[in-house]
Amino acid sequence: MLVNTGGGHHRLSSEINITPFVDVMLVLLIIFMVTAPLLQQGLPVNLPQAQSQALKRTKSDVVVTVQKGGQIFIGDDQALVPIDELEARLMAIYATKQEKDLFIKADTELLYGTVIKVMSIAKKAGVDRIGMITQPEAEGTL
Repeated sequence: MLVNTGGGHHRLSSEINITPFVDVMLVLLIIFMVTAPLLQQGLPVNLPQAQSQALKRTKSDVVVTVQKGGQIFIGDDQALVPIDELEARLMAIYATKQEKDLFIKADTELLYGTVIKVMSIAKKAGVDRIGMITQPEAEGTL
């Protein structure tokens, strides 16, 4: 940056102007503060509590969410999947996958038969292993 010292002479300034840097960082901070609550993965489900070791999961894992009323969703997609279309959708997903693992998030108040039906459909679609997603058990509860 050239600085005019008067009389037509220009001198090079060795100071760094950090104002643009601070502006960019503040904008990024605001963006992250706004988007962070939106990044929570999954659909709202009242998960059962269990005392077990955590399963190793990756971003590419397929999660089927079954809500209290029996509504089924695949992944974070908000589109409702009818139970009669579930097998075809899972077959399409697992057609190209090496590891055929599926995780089920089922609501605590859901009927046992509904969960078993979803598991059965998943097995017919070619899923090798099924994991159930739970919440950590609270201290002193059964």
